Amino acid sequence: MSDSIQTTTAQVDLSTQYLGLDLKNPLVCSSSPLMENIDNIRQMEDAGASAVILHSLFEEQITLESHDLDHHLFHGTESHAEAMSYFPEMSGFGLGPERYLTHITAAKKAVDIPVIASLNCVSSGSWLEWATFAEEAGADALELNTYFLSTDAAVPGGRVEDMYATLIADVKQRVSIPVAMKLSPFFSSIPNVCQRLSDAGADGLVLFNRFYQPDFDLERLEVTPALTLSDPSTLLMRLHWVAIVYGHVSADLAVTGGVHDETGVLKSMMAGAKVAMMTSALLRHGVDHLTEVETRLRQWMVDHDYESIEMMQGSMSHRSVAEPAAFERANYMKVLRAGALTWGR
Repeated sequence: MSDSIQTTTAQVDLSTQYLGLDLKNPLVCSSSPLMENIDNIRQMEDAGASAVILHSLFEEQITLESHDLDHHLFHGTESHAEAMSYFPEMSGFGLGPERYLTHITAAKKAVDIPVIASLNCVSSGSWLEWATFAEEAGADALELNTYFLSTDAAVPGGRVEDMYATLIADVKQRVSIPVAMKLSPFFSSIPNVCQRLSDAGADGLVLFNRFYQPDFDLERLEVTPALTLSDPSTLLMRLHWVAIVYGHVSADLAVTGGVHDETGVLKSMMAGAKVAMMTSALLRHGVDHLTEVETRLRQWMVDHDYESIEMMQGSMSHRSVAEPAAFERANYMKVLRAGALTWGR
């Protein structure tokens, strides 16, 4: 019986396509400091990862190095207290631009799975040539990690959306490799933004970036950075919007944030994602956690008569719902009603 189960699970087809890349399964390791070590990347491949996204190269790093702006940015910053620490010391951000390109090449030589470079950026500019450099260094694809929060009340939301669309279009003009854009959930109409970016050339959309909220230190009266790993509850918002957007854009969809086990992977696929990305789970449990996730994923599929990942992709999306907005409203009312009954006991 045991041999029969092993044979059956081995026959399950986990393959998927993301950004035009043929992947052996939907388990992708997302951008994190783990990627700075080539041995870690090798271990990820051995543990079952189908692709890796390298840690990000920041637009600010490129700008500082390319134009030698350190002196101009920091000169006179001590003239008023508020300016003391706007910009972190860029030497603390892992690899510099030139070394980042070398790292891409080294990673490509070390593993057979696709290596996706990551640029953490906010706007178009002279740094865009580094997208071309990443391609020349051997990157199979590029992820634009657009970490930007508008804090200016004079800037309307439409201008921010225009910036995103212009950025993806500019990058696509420079490279021939696929380009994905990692988005935040802070748009008034996420489906419209996804459609605009897909039309502008995005090959993939990654939902969602997590903005790290600073905390207040009441004793030192300072604003302090706060980094918290995701947990499975983080996944719910991702599933919600992937399920809504699925089938309405040509770009591939990816889930990142809150994927910790095979359950998160399965839910992501059924919502309509092509891949499910992990970081926090690997930081908590180690890279070998990927092997356990794949094993349990195969077993679940056998137990529930799924022969392939493709069979389930998008099966629980809103594509089959005639009026998604009405469906959402009905679910909202149902949740409130269930809560009222529970609280009234």
